Amino acid sequence: MMKNKMVKKFLRKAIPLWLTIVIVLDSTVFVGLTEYYIMKKQFNESITKLANTTKSSEDLVNILKQEVLPAKGYTTSLRWKNLGQQLVESGVIDKKKYEELFISEADGKNELKYLDGDWNENIAINEKNSRFIVNTFWALGLVNKSRVLDEGPMVQEGKGKAGNFASTGGWTIGAKPVMELYSSKEIIPLNLEQQELVKKIAENVFRPCCNNPTSFPDCNHGMAALGYIEWAVYNGLPEKQIYKDLLAFNSFWFPQTYVEMAVYFDKQGTKWKDVDAKLALSKNYSSAQGAAKIKQAVQGIPGIQSSGGGCGV
Repeated sequence: MMKNKMVKKFLRKAIPLWLTIVIVLDSTVFVGLTEYYIMKKQFNESITKLANTTKSSEDLVNILKQEVLPAKGYTTSLRWKNLGQQLVESGVIDKKKYEELFISEADGKNELKYLDGDWNENIAINEKNSRFIVNTFWALGLVNKSRVLDEGPMVQEGKGKAGNFASTGGWTIGAKPVMELYSSKEIIPLNLEQQELVKKIAENVFRPCCNNPTSFPDCNHGMAALGYIEWAVYNGLPEKQIYKDLLAFNSFWFPQTYVEMAVYFDKQGTKWKDVDAKLALSKNYSSAQGAAKIKQAVQGIPGIQSSGGGCGV
């Protein structure tokens, strides 16, 4: 009997110990396997990261080109409506001259339809129609009644010679003399608050062909940006979205500049899709001076080819 008691006592102590050993061993195996898979995942991520960082500069530029200038283009949330027809009726666009200007499907001929009737299609920009977009919104910015044109630097700096700028004297495809067209028709009726918002946004938007903001639209790109801002504000588009749209427009109008900018931001650790559009359009980046600094910073990187937009029709 004494022996049986000793055996039972031994088992009461031994069995929990055995179970503990099994559990510990099992946990150790589990922890070991977990650590193995974590290390394997980290290793694979490291290899992927290394592969990405060892891509040639030319490969990187080609990838960024596709992000900045997508083959499918960029589509805004705004509709054409009867905007083109109003521009023709105002005389700022001579339809016959426009048809003579856009004779190729590779250069905006398909967009000529927007000069007639009311269209519910979204306004979009791509490599083929970028000149049509800049010209058409140039026409809008030029003719639409605007406080920016009536009271801003165009008249202040022009000192009675507002017709001598590239955005005015360079407009040769209207049906009337340019200064008869200048800020002459309320195509987009904007109240005082909307006019102030247009001015505010225009003061923050630059283009690489000069050092002037859109509030001083002395070239075609500036006048086109003004026209788009007015149309966007009238349609209630949020400021953040307006900057995003204008960055896309500028990118197709000045492809080299904005591919270089994307490379620059990528080197700083910011992907193009994450770049603040308002910042990218600011004087420090999108003015002629800012763009020159960006160009210098990415100078010598293979794959960046020279191209860009001029300030004529």
